[in-house]
Amino acid sequence: MSTRAIGWDSLVAGCLALALVGCPTRDDYTPPDLIYHYNDFQVGKNPTSIRASDFNGDGFTDLITTNIQGNSLSLLLGTGDGGFQDQKMISACQEPRNVSVDDFNLDHFPDMVVACSGGNHVLVYLGQGNGTFLRGSQYPVRRTPVSITTGDFNEDFLPDMVVALRNDKIQVFLGLGNGKFRVGALYEYGDTPTSVASADFNGDNHLDIAVTNGGPMSHAVSIWLGLGDGTFLAPKDYRTGKRPLSVSFADFNSDHALDLLVINGEMNTITVFLGNGDGTFQEGKDSGGDAGPNQGLAQDFDGDKIPDVAVVNIQSASISLLYGKGDGTFYYPPRHYPTPHAPFALTSLRVATGRGEQPGLAVVNNASSNVSIFLHHGLKARIGEGPDSPS
Repeated sequence: MSTRAIGWDSLVAGCLALALVGCPTRDDYTPPDLIYHYNDFQVGKNPTSIRASDFNGDGFTDLITTNIQGNSLSLLLGTGDGGFQDQKMISACQEPRNVSVDDFNLDHFPDMVVACSGGNHVLVYLGQGNGTFLRGSQYPVRRTPVSITTGDFNEDFLPDMVVALRNDKIQVFLGLGNGKFRVGALYEYGDTPTSVASADFNGDNHLDIAVTNGGPMSHAVSIWLGLGDGTFLAPKDYRTGKRPLSVSFADFNSDHALDLLVINGEMNTITVFLGNGDGTFQEGKDSGGDAGPNQGLAQDFDGDKIPDVAVVNIQSASISLLYGKGDGTFYYPPRHYPTPHAPFALTSLRVATGRGEQPGLAVVNNASSNVSIFLHHGLKARIGEGPDSPS
């Protein structure tokens, strides 16, 4: 049996055993083939996260990865055509797990903050605008940072950060506007946080956060509503599939309220929670892609103004594209694309900033220690109209 069949069969088995809400049925549907594998680029050992920005100010998109076994970051400077220069290795810290990009010192150059999971601290790098970085301050945390989100949580017009810690804690750091931070609130809650992301869920213009809890006692995504002063109300939990690993956002049903996208590491499912616009969410609807999903993102691949979802699948070494129906569910079957070994994380990719091309994807492959670039054919490649993929 193929791994792709395993991904589908596991979902169906889970539906029957657990009566999962929103279990999919196979549609009379051929998914469009809208992206193609362009090239692979070597990075450091065992990359675990990736972000896109223009780090050298040339108008082309660059990439940064954290390499957890290499204790390093890899900077890939874009050439504007989907290609990248050879990596520039940046010495980091012990087991860099995740990276977030923002302008911490307000010089209009992108900076970075790294979750150093083996060193129990977060480390700031200040971008110089030419593709180089100065190593900034580091801040100790109470064990194993795994994910970081940034934003202005206390509304002083300075970027802050929230760090998810593996030992059931959430740590806030408040920015000083010069690349440095002061320690903010510490919250102890949940069960083995795996990711954190921020947005305004209830329309009060205060940033909120969502945290996935992947431990065996939880299997939930926690919603923390922000008060606008760098603190949060007590969270509300929403039950997910087993071992949720990542959370992100989109408006899947076009009602102008943000919805949640949660990737579940076991049972091979993704869960969409439709938002009510007041910071609460409806019961989750489960869908499936391929085996071993690890991270996903929503973007409109087919130009119908409805978010679709791309998911990286570690076990099946693939990307799954699920095309949205506009109600928080997806057409079946998905479109699968093979990748090198153990695709672990992904980001949306436009080869040049400000250019109007349809976005592709950049995927880090943990076991292959490289980045795969998938470019978009263009919207003429919708069903029955597309060109063949380049070799």
